[in-house]
Parts: sequence; structure tokens; C-alpha cells
Amino acid sequence: MNIKTLTSTLGIALTCIAINAKAQKTINEGVATFSTTIQGQPAEAKQYFKADSSATTISFGPGTVKILTTAKHDYLAVILDIPVAGLKKAGIATPAEIEEGAANYPTFTFTPTTETKQISGFNCKKVTAKDNKSGKTYDIWITNDIVVPPTALPFYYASVGGYPVQYTAFQQGQETTITIKSITDGKAPAGTYAIAPDFEKVGMSDLHP
Repeated sequence: MNIKTLTSTLGIALTCIAINAKAQKTINEGVATFSTTIQGQPAEAKQYFKADSSATTISFGPGTVKILTTAKHDYLAVILDIPVAGLKKAGIATPAEIEEGAANYPTFTFTPTTETKQISGFNCKKVTAKDNKSGKTYDIWITNDIVVPPTALPFYYASVGGYPVQYTAFQQGQETTITIKSITDGKAPAGTYAIAPDFEKVGMSDLHP
């Protein structure tokens, strides 16, 4: 390869690196939209996030569920709004309940792979996650197209190496496959990170009709 060709090749490579670096977007406050299930039924969900808080709203047949958490994982509230049952309750977890819940989640060892694909317009690469408790493995597809605060990630994937676009979520012993449809920046509607005054505040054990 002569000097002229080498210089040209390096120029193209550096241009590509600059384009890729510029393409990475930082989202400090925004909303991610995804599909999930509740009791086996399909549901649509939106996760609003900012540096210190996260609010996930899940809409299903009879109503909505909103889950509020903090970056420090020292607060958890589950808010049920089911009009057909006349139910407007907010269950607030005690510190002991939060600690017990966190202990039941898997702890992972992550191994990057060379597999790549596009999911919902994101350039993704596969990471194998092995649960240190059960020995089970999961395929996690992450992207580095965007940078988000830790509140936008499930805390058990905090060190996965990117933003999980397609992954397995865990809640109360149940596993659910999540695929992110979109993520955009912008402030959440007023009151998103709070419990509205017309909701009855109860303990988690009282969170039922």
C-alpha cells in the first residue's frame, strides 16, 4: 500500500470514527417505550427517567400500574389505578421489604460476544449474562448508541456495558422478555414522579381490592 492510499484509508477511518462518536446521544431525562406482560396478558409500558428517579407506567386491560423508584434504590412505590374495581391505592415498601426484594434478584457475570444486530433502530451487540445464583444464562442485547442515567436501566444490568434494548426482566420471581421500541429525551408530565393526593397510601401487603 503506497503512502497516498494509506493516507486516504486513514482519513476514511478517522471520518467513520468521528461520525460514530457524534452519533452517540446522551439522554439525561426522557422516556423509553416497550411492550411487556402482566399476568400473562400483553401490556404497553413507558419508563420515564431522570438522574434521581424512575417512573414506569404500565397500561393493561382494566387500568394502569405505576412503579416509582429512586437512583439509590431506597424507595419503592407501586400505584394501582383500576377504575372498574374502584381501586386507587399506592403501596409503599418498607426498607426491609426493599432489601428483601433486592436479595431475590439475580446477580450476573457478563460476557460480551461478537454477535450484532439492529433492534428498533439501535445498533446492538449480544452480551451473555450468567446468574451466579442459579447458573442460568440469558442473552442481553445492548446498545452504545445512547448514554442514559443508571435510573433508566434495571439495576441488575447496571454493569452490562450499555443500554439494554432486548433483555429478560425479573419481578417477584417471574421472568419477562422486554424489547425497547423507542427512547426519547424530554421532561416527564407534571406529577409523573409523585403519588397523586387522591390515592390511598397503604403498605405493600394491603395493595389489593
